[in-house]
Amino acid sequence: MNLPARVGIVGCGVISRHYAENADAFDSFELVACADVDTVQAESLAKEHGLEAVPVDELIGDPAIDLVLNLTPPAVHAQVIGAALAAGKHVYTEKPLATDLGDAAALVAEADRLGLRIGCAPDIFLGAPYQAARAVIDDGTIGEPLSASAAMLVGGQEKWHPNPDIFFADGAGPLLDMGPYYLTAIVALLGPVRRVAGFASLRTPVRSIEIGPRAGTPFTAATPTHASAVMEVDGGVTANLVASSEAVDQYICDLEIHGTEGVLALPDPNGFEGPVRVKTARGTWKDVPFAAAGGRDSRGIGLNDLVEAIAAGTPHRASADLGLHVVEVARGILRSAADGSVVAIDSHPQQPAPRPAPQAVG
Repeated sequence: MNLPARVGIVGCGVISRHYAENADAFDSFELVACADVDTVQAESLAKEHGLEAVPVDELIGDPAIDLVLNLTPPAVHAQVIGAALAAGKHVYTEKPLATDLGDAAALVAEADRLGLRIGCAPDIFLGAPYQAARAVIDDGTIGEPLSASAAMLVGGQEKWHPNPDIFFADGAGPLLDMGPYYLTAIVALLGPVRRVAGFASLRTPVRSIEIGPRAGTPFTAATPTHASAVMEVDGGVTANLVASSEAVDQYICDLEIHGTEGVLALPDPNGFEGPVRVKTARGTWKDVPFAAAGGRDSRGIGLNDLVEAIAAGTPHRASADLGLHVVEVARGILRSAADGSVVAIDSHPQQPAPRPAPQAVG
């Protein structure tokens, strides 16, 4: 594949604007076309960002498109990714890789069979704050890692998304929608998960859409809206995660890594900014310095890493294996909550390699 890669977007909803607005920060790819079953959405995105709006099948089948950027709702991820692979396209997809573990595993196997690549969000761990945190862990500043503690407590998407019911379907909810940010960060920093135990509940089953053309429309959640998990990570490290969409008017997004000699506090795993702080022994908190790379430390960094890795013939970091692992862990937590078991995790991806330190911008 020659650079810059020609990329077509499938799915022109809210997240597509973030990718399109930041695409110019990267030289490795160019967005050239977009498609959506809602042609109004596709035409709007195309007009805003100088793209060609085409039908979904036409975009996927276009031989001039090198890679499909899949930004569709999670329920159709497997269908869209499968079609792109069948057309000979590499894919970068928003999380989760698929809502069903069997579908996710089948996609990884099919991509391997065809010699194609799948990259999977989230890619925040590739940004400067999380790469700085990885360096702190790797250089032993906090000693041997012992545990991770993560909490994501927010209100529901009905407050800000015009179609929030997709976030409360089976295969979504806080564990499979927001949970991948935290699970991916834990794996990227500490290694893959071995087994899980969880508890979950559906605390507010009926909700009402608050914005957009469907405002006032009620809908029923079909998956737990509050979950708590304990995970065993490689090396005997343990990790705790609370994921909830029941914290009305709150946004609590915390992640800390505790070691034998200190503790590391990280910024929101759902964003590319924020301080990294470390405290050792009985000392005080200190900021960890890092060089931010402007737009190259933002949405699209995982797509950029995938395209550059394909061109160089090297592994990409936000990999399909990592995406599959995250789906298995999230599904394992829900399974544990349903039947009271401790669930073993079969997948065992490689911990993503650190990125070279970026050149500071500004």
